[in-house]
Amino acid sequence: MGFKSFTHSVEQLRPDARFQNRLVSKFINCLMYEGKKSVASRQLYGAFDIIAKKVKDASPLEVFETALQNVKPNIEVRSKRVGGSNYQVPIQVNRKRQQSLAIRWILEAARGRKGTPISESLAKELIDAFHREGAAMTTRENVHRMAEANKAFSHFAW
Repeated sequence: MGFKSFTHSVEQLRPDARFQNRLVSKFINCLMYEGKKSVASRQLYGAFDIIAKKVKDASPLEVFETALQNVKPNIEVRSKRVGGSNYQVPIQVNRKRQQSLAIRWILEAARGRKGTPISESLAKELIDAFHREGAAMTTRENVHRMAEANKAFSHFAW
């Protein structure tokens, strides 16, 4: 009997109820607090309804997938200790981490918009990311800018 991993990738998840999409299911799981999946589903589907009203040229699922694709980082910096000092070394980001970072940044940006229901702020953030703007895209740009600034240390990559 071998070791069994408990980490769930998108391939292992069941598709969501409305769109039969595993990526939406993963996003719902990341949005969920304290095991309340039905609440998280309602919030995301509410955001999709708002997106459907505001964006006429694309379906909510297309907006969602394009927004995630736009926010995914290609490169990031990791700290590496060499000699007596720490360097910020730029490294490529693998696909699974790209996806989890994009989801995390979109959710942080949506939760950071205070004073509005989460479904509205999530819809706004997804629409902004779809148009390549907003807080999640700013985070991505900052990460890319940091990697570009530290590319002199790329020979330290492991």
